[in-house]
Amino acid sequence: MTDYAIPAPERPGVTIYGSDQVFPVRRIYCIGKNYVAHIHEMNADERDPPVIFMKPADAVVDGGGEIPYPVFTDNFHYEGELVVALKSGGYNIPEAEACDHIFGYCCGLDMTRRDHQANALEKGLPWEVTKSFDHSCPLGPISRVEDVGHIDDHVLRTAINGETKQDANVALMIWNTREIIAKISEQHALKAGDLIMTGTPAGVGAVTTGDRIEVTCEGLQPLSVTIGGKPT
Repeated sequence: MTDYAIPAPERPGVTIYGSDQVFPVRRIYCIGKNYVAHIHEMNADERDPPVIFMKPADAVVDGGGEIPYPVFTDNFHYEGELVVALKSGGYNIPEAEACDHIFGYCCGLDMTRRDHQANALEKGLPWEVTKSFDHSCPLGPISRVEDVGHIDDHVLRTAINGETKQDANVALMIWNTREIIAKISEQHALKAGDLIMTGTPAGVGAVTTGDRIEVTCEGLQPLSVTIGGKPT
């Protein structure tokens, strides 16, 4: 047993639907600008290759619930997404073999400090800090592939206080799940425990304290999040 100099951080995990086991999180890879309509609302170029960035593993909020309105923003945005959980990986994974590495899928939220992201983009500065803050990755329960099959022609929806704001089939992703896995593995060695957030459709917007966000995707368990107050 390793004798750490300070208490070791707990490994974040995500509930597995229908199981007492928990999915251990290693890394969270995120894909930006992966639906044409969202690219248009963000005034970006749909011909660009996929944007890859990361969130820290401890940004995970397992099962949703209440998350605080974050510090360092006055324009807090939701982005509902399909999330892929990996059971294995490697470098340079061929597209034809990508699905062999998938453990399951869940609904997720890529919460974003939009005001600071816009400012960073305008100045050509790194903007990962606008995505990788505490509680920025609420996730619903993971459904295993053997239970639900592959989620590649299913409708993803995000509702705010019961009103649908995002509604798109994941088949409309510019880079599909197999291509995303292959692309990420060109630059990183994917491993068991990795999560991949596959991008958000059009319809993103701001939320405030008291708002309730619900993300659903056909075949998966829903994710429900309520926005709390700012930390003091």
